[in-house]
Amino acid sequence: MTDRDLPPPRFVIEGSAITGIAAFYDEINRVFMAGEDWRLGESLDAFDDLLHGGFGALPAGRPATIVWKDMDASRAALGRAATLALLRARLPERTQFNGAKISDQIAELEAGRGTTYFDVVMAIVADHPAITVVPG
Repeated sequence: MTDRDLPPPRFVIEGSAITGIAAFYDEINRVFMAGEDWRLGESLDAFDDLLHGGFGALPAGRPATIVWKDMDASRAALGRAATLALLRARLPERTQFNGAKISDQIAELEAGRGTTYFDVVMAIVADHPAITVVPG
């Protein structure tokens, strides 16, 4: 029997534990990095790298299922308010290359539109067709 013959591993995210962006990474580290002596930082690129597998609990090259309990709670916690706070904190660091983009993102969110942190997280997951997310 090879790894490919095994059922896809299942990982359970406790969405109610996600109360903001930092708590999202705490939960991701709890679920995927428990056996590691290092943790993912608060980086969407790091989250994307994790989903490729090969470190932490997620095996490389295999399908996996993520059961996301209380997904609506996570959606709210990583929603407009959290995204605006993150973007506003980044404004003082803005440069000629990203300052206008950040300002535009803030304006969109303030108008009730725009992409939230949760939306970006889900788009990253969607870029990994071997990963299936199901509400739990």
